[in-house]
Parts: sequence; structure tokens; C-alpha cells
Amino acid sequence: MASELAEKAKEAFLEDDFDVAVDLYSRAIDLDPNCAAFFADRAQANIKILNFTEAVADANKAIELEPTLSKAYLRKGTACMKLEEYSTAKAALQKGASIAPIESKFNKLIDECNLHIAEEKDLAQQMPPTLPSSSTTPPLATAADSPPAAPAKPIFRHEFYQKPEEVVVTVFAKGIPKQNVNVEFGDQILSVVIDVAGEEAYHFQPRLFGKIIPDKCRYEVLSTKVEIRLAKAEIITWASLEYVKGQALLPKPNVASAVSQRPVYPSSKPAKDWDKLEAEVKKQEKDEKLDGDAAMNKFFSDIYQSADEDMRRAMNKSFAESNGTVLSTNWKEVGTKKVESTPPDGMELKKWEY
Repeated sequence: MASELAEKAKEAFLEDDFDVAVDLYSRAIDLDPNCAAFFADRAQANIKILNFTEAVADANKAIELEPTLSKAYLRKGTACMKLEEYSTAKAALQKGASIAPIESKFNKLIDECNLHIAEEKDLAQQMPPTLPSSSTTPPLATAADSPPAAPAKPIFRHEFYQKPEEVVVTVFAKGIPKQNVNVEFGDQILSVVIDVAGEEAYHFQPRLFGKIIPDKCRYEVLSTKVEIRLAKAEIITWASLEYVKGQALLPKPNVASAVSQRPVYPSSKPAKDWDKLEAEVKKQEKDEKLDGDAAMNKFFSDIYQSADEDMRRAMNKSFAESNGTVLSTNWKEVGTKKVESTPPDGMELKKWEY
């Protein structure tokens, strides 16, 4: 039961409903107060709603229960930095880095702590001594007394294209050594960190439009770019690289029954009327006037939603096997054979090689 609540809390977190996530993690902790992961995850949700003190307390409890849980040190360090407790944050992050399988995320925050600690030390040294009389004028600060400027932040251009089964993201970073590039994959998260000599590290960490299969994703560092291949969890067309709240997938399953039965969890926010919300969304989708690709996407989405199981199987199979050039609803026609690619008139089909 506790693990089920934790899974629902994770879903709420991914939907940016952090108050609900905190409430669900709290209920899971009530059932299993010795699970360090629950406290560490609640700390992350508390950070999102700016409850930094509570986040530190949760992280400390997680560390007490499981001293080798690296993410607990990461959450403690992050919350302490928000509270401007940089020395405490640095100590937690250094401990986490010593036991974490991947240290890059810790090292960046440790460097940031070092910068703040150095600035605080410089400011303390620049403070004038206590004056015996209020009539004495303190010395004026000069330009030389100013703290050193932060290093320039590199900006690399990125773009993407997609095929039915994968999305290819290209970050145009020229001449970067392979050991300076770290790419990590989550269920719906991409994290790209590029260390640049003499400058602040480049971070690109979007929440993706759709879910991916982390174990099947890969990347390659080339002389002029970093090429990342994301394996789609579903054969759908991404409208963009990054997730946009309220944006529909194409094709998408009929979720009417799931939405109408969605439970309401305790939260500091007012309870949502999911039936009313679903009706409003459907009305907006019906009334919305689209053109171009958007209109075509909606047309096929409507077909998919009203189709039976055989029609959906036919649409998915024909779209995937033909590389997006054929979309059939006749399962008897496409179910027993491979659907060949059929490019539009005037265009030539080319196979991607990599």
C-alpha cells in the first residue's frame, strides 16, 4: 500500500502537482516510516514548493535511515543552498559525491557553493572595522574591492527531428572532449551537461514531450556536435521536443474513463472537478480552429479515438513500418504483411544510416 502511494506521488510530481505529491509521500511515510527513499522524495517535492526547511529535515531523516542514499545528500545540499547555508550544503554534497555512481551533478553544485563561500569571505574581509565614533566616515569601496565576475555561461544551439520510433537531438558544441560531456536519460527527462574550460558548465535538462526508454537511448560526441538518440516509449508524433502542459499527443488513447474515475487526494489546493475539466477540454478541442499540420494531426487523432481495436492496430502498424508514409485503418489488409514505405509524388525515400 505504501509503495502504491509513492507511485501516485511520483505521478503527481511529474504533473507538477507538488502539493499532492507531498501529501501522498506523507501518507506513504505513515505506513512505512523506515523507508529512506520516501523521505528523500518528499524532500524533493518540498523543494519545489519552497519548503526548504522541511526539505532539509526530510533529507536528514533519509540519511539517518540509509547513510548510503546519495540522492538524500543531493536534496539536502540543494535545500541548504536555497537557505544560503553554503558550508552545510557543501559538506552534504561532498559526502553524496563520494558515494554516488555519477558525480557530475554533485560537482557542479559543490563548485557553486565554493563560489558563494569565497564571496562571503571576501565581503567579510572588506567590512570596515568597528568605528569608535559615528562622526568618522568609513572608507569608500573601490572597483578593486568588487567580487570577481562569474564566468561566462556557454550557450549551444540545439535542434531535433524525429522518426516513428525515435527522436534525434543535436547539440552543436564544437571541439568538446568526450570526457567533458555527460548525458543521462530518465523516463521523460533528458539531462545534458557539457563542461567548458574556463567557463560555467552548459546545462540542457528539458522535460520531454513524451516518454522514452532510457536503456535504449544513446549518444555520440562528434567533432562539431553531440548527437543524442531518444527511443520513444510509444510510436506517436511529438509536437515539440519539450513538454507543454495541456498539449495532446497524436495518436492518443481514449482516456475518458480514466479521467472520470481519477481519485482526489488530500491537498492544500482546492479539489479538482475532473469531470468538469474533461468536458471543458473536449469543448475547447472541438471549438478550436486549426490549420496546416495541426489540423491534419487533429483529424487523425479523432479517427484514432473513435476507432476499434483492429483499426488502431492497423494505424500503428502501417505508420511504423512505412516510416510515416502510410496510415491504414484496414487490419485485414496490413495485418498479414509488412507495409512498404510509399513516399509522396516527386519525393525520394532515403534510409537513415548511423
